[in-house]
Amino acid sequence: MLEFVYSPFAEFEFMRRALVGVIAIALGGGPIGVFLMLRRMSLTGDAMAHAILPGAAVGYLFAGLSLPAMTIGGLVAGVVVAIAAGLVSRFTTLKEDASLAAFYLLSLALGVTIVSLRGSNVDLLHVLFGTVLALDDNTLLLLAAISTITVSALAVLYRPLVLECVDPTFLRSVSRAGTPTHLIFLGLVVLNLVGGFHALGTLLAVGMMMLPAAASRFWTNDITLMMVVSVAIGMVSGLAGLLLSFHAELPAGPAIILAAGGIYAASLLLGREGGLLWLAWPGKHLEA
Repeated sequence: MLEFVYSPFAEFEFMRRALVGVIAIALGGGPIGVFLMLRRMSLTGDAMAHAILPGAAVGYLFAGLSLPAMTIGGLVAGVVVAIAAGLVSRFTTLKEDASLAAFYLLSLALGVTIVSLRGSNVDLLHVLFGTVLALDDNTLLLLAAISTITVSALAVLYRPLVLECVDPTFLRSVSRAGTPTHLIFLGLVVLNLVGGFHALGTLLAVGMMMLPAAASRFWTNDITLMMVVSVAIGMVSGLAGLLLSFHAELPAGPAIILAAGGIYAASLLLGREGGLLWLAWPGKHLEA
């Protein structure tokens, strides 16, 4: 068993790089996913993941598979879509979820079209599903920087973010930090999605945010502990997915998300906070 887990990472450098990359993604994306879930913005994360595609595609069009060009393009596109969707929902009768859906569908179609203008089907697959087994030093440094920035920013903004999850009206009544906190949080979402994009592609990047966060909710009600559990589930999912990919010869990105989905399904069944088995057999805490 130890040989099954250890040997791929001992023998192959690309497996070690991939593991470091998914650990970095889990460190930043796990806590962000928890706050997206608690703020009922889970589908917003999915929409933003698609929104970064046109910017990354424009960077690809001009510079090929260039890390700086695609990163800057993705960041710009994500911020523009977030602002545009907010303005549409504020000044028209369209709600924010509907405006985000419209923008993300347009972004996905535009991004795929731009990549197709220059690249091959292989390039398109790399953009959509990532290249987690081909992470170089610069990409690993980018992922590490994003996770560091995210954890540091969340440490500073933790209290207003929690207040906004619990009672946004109270936060607005006692402080003006609500709007800046929300904007910074959206920036962190875009930043982590751009990082995840380089490893898992635009279609799978949000999976490492939302699946561990959703699974963690079945194990605890404490927000801090929920973030810790989410990070741990993300790391375990990355390790399990890479091993599944290596031994079963499956695509690495989808294998990682499938592993996270398996942990989510197990949490849904066995979790102490609302898991199906615990609801079926609630135990002594409901007895007279």
